[in-house]
Amino acid sequence: MVARLIDEDPEAAYAYSKVALRLASRVAAVREAGGFAAYANQKYGEALAEFRAARRMTGNVDLWPVMADCERGLGRPEKALDMAGAPEVHKLDKAGQVEMRLVAAGARRDMGQLDAAIVTLQSPELASHSVQPWTARLRYAYADALLAAGRTGEAREWFAKAVESDRDGSTDASDRLAALDGVEFVDALDEDEDEHGDEIGDDQGEDGGAASAERGEG
Repeated sequence: MVARLIDEDPEAAYAYSKVALRLASRVAAVREAGGFAAYANQKYGEALAEFRAARRMTGNVDLWPVMADCERGLGRPEKALDMAGAPEVHKLDKAGQVEMRLVAAGARRDMGQLDAAIVTLQSPELASHSVQPWTARLRYAYADALLAAGRTGEAREWFAKAVESDRDGSTDASDRLAALDGVEFVDALDEDEDEHGDEIGDDQGEDGGAASAERGEG
């Protein structure tokens, strides 16, 4: 239930996770699920505690990036950067290493180090033409950092590249790109309602005038 609800109803997922933790707190998968449910609800201290517990039980390093992001959420970007340079990072698979790079760049931005954030994101994975599950998010983060640094032209280029690789709509890169291009989207349904409303108003005005004239003649 936590996995099913965490995206659409994180509060409900969190409630289920608390029940699971009460019933089976010695199961690593339950601690991990509890961590993600807390994380989705921005309860970073609680999430970090659950992730640490799961890691102690399994010895697995896969949670290292999200643990570092919890440190960011707790207002400790320096700690997140320390974790980005730890030996555990070398044990992560490619997806985990990219995630760690994203967290480290976010920590740099938290500290006001925009140029360092941009450099952190510059990597073989960013330059690669192949599309991987992380490609859209990596390109999006790079574009966003460039835009924050005032490098609008480069930001537009990378938002466009993010759009190309965002096959499942995991980012709002298309909206960001449209905003940079000055494109405004108008809801066609609203336009139709306005037009029909104007037509009805005009018809009522004509009918009302004729009725008044008839009453006057009477």
